[in-house]
Amino acid sequence: MKHHALLGAETPENSHYQNMRLCFELLSTAKMIDLSCAQRLAPYQLSESRFVILFLLQQESEGLAPHLLAERAGITRATLTGLLDGLEHDGFLIRNHSQTDRRSIIVTLTDKGKQTATSLVSDHSQWIASLMAPLNEQEKQMLSTLLGKIWTAAQEPADHDQSTR
Repeated sequence: MKHHALLGAETPENSHYQNMRLCFELLSTAKMIDLSCAQRLAPYQLSESRFVILFLLQQESEGLAPHLLAERAGITRATLTGLLDGLEHDGFLIRNHSQTDRRSIIVTLTDKGKQTATSLVSDHSQWIASLMAPLNEQEKQMLSTLLGKIWTAAQEPADHDQSTR
């Protein structure tokens, strides 16, 4: 992993290098979590994106319109269409016309989709709990606060640090 390799490099002990090192540590940790997540979902022929769709649909027994599903998943409608096509092909969900408006589509889980979502949500939440187990409640709150600060800073325009040069 490229970030992990960079962590081993010798760097001077100044704040710029310390910031880079922390960023690489964060990126390496995120990458490790992503890889582990992908390995856990692979036996079900699911990606993280497909899992998110199953999770969202599990919360809505009556199903969801595609535009609401895309909005809740934080993805474009075009991306959602591809995910729905694959999930439908694999038997996890179906798309039906709405009973109230035949022009509208409602996406619902099949029995296979419901069973898979129920099992995976339980397994996934236990796995995530195991990742967080080394942290006490105060550390979890601190981590959340710190990640929120980094998230906010990352959303600022790319030239936000020009004045520090």
